[in-house]
Amino acid sequence: MTKKIAFLFPGQGAQAVGMGKDLYENCESAKKVFDTANVVLGKSITDLCFEGPEDALKQTVNTQPCIVTMSIAALEALKSACGITPNYTAGHSLGEYCAMYASGVMSLETALKAIQKRADLMGQTKGGAMAAVLNSTEEALKESLKEASEVGYVDVANYNSPAQVVITGDEKAVAKAGELLLAKGARRVVPLAVSGAFHSKFMENAGLEFEKFVADLDLNNAEVPVFTNVDATATTNAEDFRVKMPKQIYSSVHWTQTIQKMVEDGVEIFVEIGPGKVLAGLNKKIAPAAKVYNVFDKASLDSVVEALNEELNGAAV
Repeated sequence: MTKKIAFLFPGQGAQAVGMGKDLYENCESAKKVFDTANVVLGKSITDLCFEGPEDALKQTVNTQPCIVTMSIAALEALKSACGITPNYTAGHSLGEYCAMYASGVMSLETALKAIQKRADLMGQTKGGAMAAVLNSTEEALKESLKEASEVGYVDVANYNSPAQVVITGDEKAVAKAGELLLAKGARRVVPLAVSGAFHSKFMENAGLEFEKFVADLDLNNAEVPVFTNVDATATTNAEDFRVKMPKQIYSSVHWTQTIQKMVEDGVEIFVEIGPGKVLAGLNKKIAPAAKVYNVFDKASLDSVVEALNEELNGAAV
């Protein structure tokens, strides 16, 4: 394979009622993933994904295992259709668990149990706020957060693209930072409907609890390097994942930096695997020259397999 390729997996917010149904009905490998999730988690992931209702699907305790199940099902469908091994994997927040699965760090059962525990702990943590900030300069962001921190705690949750960051923290401090950012030229500040201040110190207790859980998880060294959210670094050592998984819950997601580093290392093709096209949209802002494909249903799967065949010099995949 001459061109470098990376597999990407989306995070919370990508969910939609009906996701994965087409793959379940048309791909045996995808069906097996969903059926396994139903058994391992002791609840009907298939019903939640395929039928909803939306209010149930968007609850953190359901959203996270549902997105992971659907994304891994799409991955297995892709693997069944072609034999491509990526050079790197990465996932946005909860999507990192799909990346670790794809890279051989954990089994399907381990990934499902881990994401459900993570979702339970994060879902129990209340308080705080989050807001998306569009088209702010780095300087304005830094100044606004510093000034707003006099009102309360506020930090960056996600570096999503050069044109979008998400801030997180105390409700008043997030609101104050938003006002300051608008005054300093940000195009928009959009409050997010979330149950808590994800990727902030509000989540530290959840992270500490998760650390106890992760201590006993069966983890392997990665067969394919995973770019981890907490530091945008290609990671392969099992014990490094064990340290980073709890930390990820209350640390910033360095997504922009992850994609930039992959491109610097020669990645030309990205395949977003899972519901929606959120990461593809971010990629266009971060690395507009790179090609991005999406696998989210049977039709997109077929077209991606065909496109990758052509991309990779007509090689058999």
